[in-house]
Amino acid sequence: MAALAILVTCAAIGGILLGELGARNEPATPVFPKPALVHATQAAYPLRVSANKRYLVDRNNAPFLIVGDSPQSMIVNLSTADAEAFLADRRAAGFNALWVNLLCDTYTGGRSDGATYDGIRPFSTTGDLSTPNDAYFNRADDMIWLAAKYGFVVFLDPIETGGWLQVLRTNGQAKDYNFGLYLGKRYRRFPNIVWMSGNDFQTWRHPGDDAVAQAVARGIRAADPQQLQTVELDYNVSGSLDDPTWAPLVDLNAAYTYYPTYADVLREYNRPSYKPTFMVEANYEFEHNTSFAYGSPQILRRQEYWTMLSGVTGQFYGNHYTWQFISDWKKNLDTVGSAQMTLMRNLFIQRAWYRLIPDQHHTVVTTGYGTFTSSGNLSDSDYATAARTPDGSLAMVYVPTLRTITVDMSKMSGRTLARWYDPTNGRYTTISGSPFANRGMKEFTPPGNNGSGDGDWILVLERSTGPAPRQR
Repeated sequence: MAALAILVTCAAIGGILLGELGARNEPATPVFPKPALVHATQAAYPLRVSANKRYLVDRNNAPFLIVGDSPQSMIVNLSTADAEAFLADRRAAGFNALWVNLLCDTYTGGRSDGATYDGIRPFSTTGDLSTPNDAYFNRADDMIWLAAKYGFVVFLDPIETGGWLQVLRTNGQAKDYNFGLYLGKRYRRFPNIVWMSGNDFQTWRHPGDDAVAQAVARGIRAADPQQLQTVELDYNVSGSLDDPTWAPLVDLNAAYTYYPTYADVLREYNRPSYKPTFMVEANYEFEHNTSFAYGSPQILRRQEYWTMLSGVTGQFYGNHYTWQFISDWKKNLDTVGSAQMTLMRNLFIQRAWYRLIPDQHHTVVTTGYGTFTSSGNLSDSDYATAARTPDGSLAMVYVPTLRTITVDMSKMSGRTLARWYDPTNGRYTTISGSPFANRGMKEFTPPGNNGSGDGDWILVLERSTGPAPRQR
């Protein structure tokens, strides 16, 4: 869930709901046509970690790019029919992963007793983890099976710490561990689950709080050591491995930031004992998650492409309407932000994204890359992230503002097709004179504003099989 949640009155969306610090009552965005999807084979679950520990692969060893949405309160706020409609829409938009909270209270858009919209409580005795209510967990089972039907992996938070930490404290480590055992045994038959503990876990540095959250994760691991686990720690910047005591329990590293995403992701990428990294949460569409940025389409594009070219196995998108399923959520599915995620997916899914290595030392883009910053407003950062495959067959550069960059073409492995990709409409513009020889320095300048009137583009350099370039 986004940081610093507070209860606010919002008549425009029908009463009391969970809002964000500085959240604005923006008008609903008109339905945005879904971009056509680039074909991709559906993943065969379960997922596991690649041999080089940089990304996820499926059961057939196919690289798995997380293209995630965050319907955190789906289990408590939707009927199974509405859940299926939501899942069908998200599949059509190219998403393949979901962040879902198994338990929700008011912190994550639910109710104080954790009940579903139609009154099914998760525990026979409220707050007693030793009294799970089968009716509730049967509902959850149905939702997760539906997700599997539509090809989704579910990042399932067993008992999110933003709203349930006091319950964990009150129950104590023994009950917490046994609750984890119960969940591990119940859900080990689901191949499409990755367990994700935490959520705005601001007090993980307190040994007692860390211990009760880890007790659940240890119970799950004891019942099913095969399912992957991760943890979301604290805003405004964190990674799962900030807490070394979680390292034996987590298989992949959840980066979390409301600042320029490249800084947080590269910090995780550069850890000596690294694990596959994904961006679990950044700014959500239609929200002010901090005072630094509003979740506009441009901000969403920046964090998405900065993330993808900094060494991840994917990322999650979030939407103010659909993480908590407030009024008008059905009218706010096919938004600009959602469509931009589809376009991002299309760009990377047909290329060897999993082999890209971040150009941290500016050996590919040698000038014009802007200024690296780890804090402040995302809209103020002009840093251009770049990455290249080791064999030089592919290089990509995200340029957030209009400027000229210089590329060392000797880093490419042969004649190179050079194109600009517009992240707002998915169109390519072939650069005059392309393909280019793989020698010398070459300047590239975007072709003016993109389709939305902004200055961000992606330079795509690929080994060409076309005719040889003219000598110049």
